[in-house]
Amino acid sequence: MKNNKQILNYCKNFEKIVNTDFVEGDNLSVQLVKIYKDYIFKIDLANEEDVSNAIEIDKIMARYIDDYLFRKTLKQELLRVKVKSCGDVIKTIVESIIEIFRKVEFEQTRKIYVSKWI
Repeated sequence: MKNNKQILNYCKNFEKIVNTDFVEGDNLSVQLVKIYKDYIFKIDLANEEDVSNAIEIDKIMARYIDDYLFRKTLKQELLRVKVKSCGDVIKTIVESIIEIFRKVEFEQTRKIYVSKWI
């Protein structure tokens, strides 16, 4: 129980993510929330990479809930992910989600030009 409190200190968006009601029939979103919960509650708090990934997946899932276009993109990209049955499947899916998020962030970053007013 003590570890759960520490984990929730890192995952600031946990309540919002877990308590979100999705559209009926949106099984992928429900499964993503389940994967999120399973992953964050089994991380090793002594491992910095696990903690970093938990913070990252928390941020990604919060954006997934808030941003319709990102949700649509993530769903499309997740359908292309292939998971081999060797090792930890949940960790593999989370790492794929993080990789997709970074790719989307890179592609969506754009230059903004400020025009000069005379």
